[in-house]
Amino acid sequence: MIQFADRMKMLKGSEIREFMALTAKPDIISFAGGMPAPELFPTEQIMEVARIVLEENGQEALQYGTTEGIPRLREQIAARMKAKNNISTDADHILMTSGSQEGLAFSAQVFLNKGDVVLLESPSYLGAINAFKTCEPNFIEIPTDSDGMLMDELESVLKSTENVKMIYVIPDFQNPSGKTWSLERRKQFMELVNQYEIPVIEDNPYGELRFEGEYLPALKSMDTKGLVVYLGTFSKILAPGFRLGWICAEEKILAKYNFIKQAYSLQAPTISMLIASRWMDMYDLDAHVEKIRVCYKKRKDIMLEIMRKELPDSCTFTDPEGGLFTWIELPEYVDTKELSMKCLEEKVAFVTGTGFYPNGGHKNTLRLNYSNMSEEKIKEGMMKLCRIIKESI
Repeated sequence: MIQFADRMKMLKGSEIREFMALTAKPDIISFAGGMPAPELFPTEQIMEVARIVLEENGQEALQYGTTEGIPRLREQIAARMKAKNNISTDADHILMTSGSQEGLAFSAQVFLNKGDVVLLESPSYLGAINAFKTCEPNFIEIPTDSDGMLMDELESVLKSTENVKMIYVIPDFQNPSGKTWSLERRKQFMELVNQYEIPVIEDNPYGELRFEGEYLPALKSMDTKGLVVYLGTFSKILAPGFRLGWICAEEKILAKYNFIKQAYSLQAPTISMLIASRWMDMYDLDAHVEKIRVCYKKRKDIMLEIMRKELPDSCTFTDPEGGLFTWIELPEYVDTKELSMKCLEEKVAFVTGTGFYPNGGHKNTLRLNYSNMSEEKIKEGMMKLCRIIKESI
C-alpha cells in the first residue's frame, strides 16, 4: 500500500488553478484568476529579441547557468528597485527564481519547522498559504482595515505568542483585497519588526500597477536590520510565461535561499532571463507598464461602476488604487460557493473567499479580477453576477 508523507494531508489543489482549468473555455467570462491581459504582451518585440538572443548568444541561452541568475538582469532589477521602490541594493543581493511563487515556497523552507507560527493579513494570498502549508506551520491571521494590517493586533500577538518565525505581507494592492498600506502603517510595522526581530516576507507583484495616488516606499526601503525579504516578479509587468521572479535579501538570508534553489530547481530559465534582459535594453519597460495601468484602470472603473449601481446596500467592496483585484463582502448568511455554482451556470466565474483565510470561515466573501476580461465581457459578466447576488440576498 502506498503511504504518502504526512504533509500531503495539509495540501489540496488551489481553487484558483482549478477554476482556471474550468474556465479555459472561450465562452466563460472569468473574473477568477490573477491573469494579465494577454493582448498587452509585447509579443512581436519579444519574438525579435528572442531571435537576436539565439543568434548572438544561442549556446549560452540553451545552457545551464549560475544559481543566482545572469548578472546583467540582476543589475537591471536592482536599478529598478531603487527607482520604483526606493530600495538601495545591488546584484549580489538578488537571486532569480522561477516566478515569485517559488520565492514563497522557499521562504517556508528557509524559516519554518512544523508547528512554527506564521503571521499574515486576514485575508491573504491563497498561493502563499498553500506554499507555507508544506512545512506544516500554524497560522495566525491579523485583522486589517483600509490602511492595512492593524498594528495593535499585531503587537498583541507578538507579545503573547511563542515561535513566531515569519510575517507575510502584501502592502501594495493586496491579493485578494486590493488594499494598500498607508505610509504611517508601514512605519509602525517596521518599528515592531525591528523591536521583535521577526523576518518579514514582503510580496510585491503588483506595486508598479498604480492607477492613482502616490507611490509609497517599500517596507524593504525602511529595513535597517536586514529582516525584510523582498519578492518581485516580471509576471504582471512583462509576461508570466517567462516564469521570472526574484528575491532580494540580506547576504546571510539570501545564502539560505540560494541553497534551497540549488536543491529544488538549480536556476531560473537561462533563455527567459536573457530575453527579458535584452528586451529591457532595447525597449522601454516604463512605457509598457503605463499601457498596462491605463488598461487596467479602465476595466476596474467599469467593474466598480456596475457594482455601485447594481449591488444591494448590504454588500461592500474595495476600490483599489492599483493592482488586479477587488474584494466583495456579502451578508453573512450568503454562501459564495453556492453563488459560484449559479454563476457558472450562466458562464461567469469568480473565486470564493474562504481559501484566502488559512483558518477557514468567511463564506460570504469573494474576489474579482478585472485585468483579464475585455470591457464588454466585464459589463456582461458583472450584470449577471450582480443579478444573481441580488436574487440570493
